[in-house]
Amino acid sequence: MAPDRIERLGNSLIQHGKNNDRIYLMKLKDADVPRVIEGIETLAEENAYSKIFAKIPVRVSEDFLEAAYEIEASVPNFFGGREDGLFIGKYLAEWRREDEAEAAADQVLHAAFAKAEDGGGCQPLPAHSELREMTVADTQAMAAFYSEVFDTYPFPIFDPAYLEETMASHIRYFGVLSGGTIRALAASETDPSQKHVEMTDFATMPPERGKGLAAMLLGHMEGAMSDEGFLTAYTIARAESYGMNIAFAKCGYAFGGRLTNNTNIGGRLESMNVWFKSLV
Repeated sequence: MAPDRIERLGNSLIQHGKNNDRIYLMKLKDADVPRVIEGIETLAEENAYSKIFAKIPVRVSEDFLEAAYEIEASVPNFFGGREDGLFIGKYLAEWRREDEAEAAADQVLHAAFAKAEDGGGCQPLPAHSELREMTVADTQAMAAFYSEVFDTYPFPIFDPAYLEETMASHIRYFGVLSGGTIRALAASETDPSQKHVEMTDFATMPPERGKGLAAMLLGHMEGAMSDEGFLTAYTIARAESYGMNIAFAKCGYAFGGRLTNNTNIGGRLESMNVWFKSLV
């Protein structure tokens, strides 16, 4: 299935398509409110999408809530380090709001909270490994790596051209390598205007899982992003992934909420947990 499209609606940025069967309002411009609500709902009806998902500042939330959107997660000081951000959803098909894996996701969350209480924080890089920022020269190997780890993904990370394009614009990719071979990857998707950064696109080769590579990458990226002046880090993590939720919890992230049946990843729609952390 073709990747979902990223395009402008007014002055706002959206992603939509049948891969995730949704519209994602990624970047909202205040001047588009409330017209953008009518625009995305018309687009959703035309394409028979089953969910609309949006990141919005609190100051415009009333318009969305009056249009039957629901708050699924929140992050304090998300916009510019001053204003809270809301992750909201509108379900256009009843089946989309029913999470058959809710009990499993709750178990993962409880395990993450327990591990966070145990302490330990982010782990150091082991010997004989290299953690570095990836470059354009790495994009072919990165795309092949992501293709091997994921059956499906909400963004076209299997395409070297996409990786190169985003690397040049707003995403910094980091990897753990051993013997020149990629063992794990992750990305920092930056929003300089709002001073927040999404820690995303985490992937580890199956033989390397359980070694804490995701936490190592996360700790390194936090330092790099803090040095660049970013104020808030967050992630949208697979709700059923023990490794990812535990990694964020142990590294001091707080739980912000769950996005039900939000993302097609690993070959099916999955619910996602929002975690956040102040970098100051």
